[in-house]
Amino acid sequence: MAKICSASLGRSHVDSLRPKFLREEGATGYETWGLCFQGGSERPFSTLKRALDVFKLQIDSVAQSHIQLAQTLREEARKMEEFREKQKLQRKKTELIMDAAHKQKSLQFKKTMDAKKNYEQKCRDKDEAEQAVHRSANVVNPKQQEKLFVKLATSKTAVEDSDKAYMLHINTLDKIREEWQSEHIKACEVFETQECERINFFRNALWLHMNQLSQQCVTSDNMYEEVRKSLEMCSIEKDIEYFVNQRKTGQTPPAPIMYENFYCPQKNAAPPGKATGSELARRRPLPVPKSLPDDPDYSLLDNYSLIYQ
Repeated sequence: MAKICSASLGRSHVDSLRPKFLREEGATGYETWGLCFQGGSERPFSTLKRALDVFKLQIDSVAQSHIQLAQTLREEARKMEEFREKQKLQRKKTELIMDAAHKQKSLQFKKTMDAKKNYEQKCRDKDEAEQAVHRSANVVNPKQQEKLFVKLATSKTAVEDSDKAYMLHINTLDKIREEWQSEHIKACEVFETQECERINFFRNALWLHMNQLSQQCVTSDNMYEEVRKSLEMCSIEKDIEYFVNQRKTGQTPPAPIMYENFYCPQKNAAPPGKATGSELARRRPLPVPKSLPDDPDYSLLDNYSLIYQ
């Protein structure tokens, strides 16, 4: 009979990947959560402030979803561990039954071999007794012949008894062998059933993990899309205008300080060619944001674009 192998195929690969998934998802969640409290202008205004508020809200949602995913994966890992422990206990019970049957078979085999050796020895003793009787056929001493006949009769009886004992042990060993073989077949069927259940369980669990990770990607992308939409509504002109309206101190710049002669209190007029405050030019148009030499006007990432307004 082939040796029973209760080791599960591919189990070590699942064990090595499972903690990695949990660590990465948990770390991703908490690191992403930290983005809500970093970056950005200290005093964002108007449309940029609204975009940053949406950014913080959606990044917080992404972080929470990653943390929730990590908790879900931990729960799935707990179910996987419970499944393994349940199979381990069942396998242990089967192995104990098989060990007991194997020990009983080995013990009976040893008894049978001892009975066989005893039977063979008794047969050799009987043959020697018969040869001794034949050699003493011409001996005149009747007492010596009588002793040889008694020894031959005794050896024949011993052969019959040892033969019965040997046959009894053979029959007992055959029954134990049949029981051992039956338990062996049952054990193989149990282990085969366990392996089928294990492969099916872990396959479905990994499939579920992939669905959960895919759903996480879809959820995150939907949240990122909300941030992109809010960034599309961000307007440089509106934010600059909002800042100017919030911080302005008047419509005209202060008048220049004129020279006053101590002995002649009359103020001198403005120097020739220099404009007064009210005659200064209005605010120039907004500058175009500068990009790095390698940056295009539209920063593309697959099908998404960051538009400079």
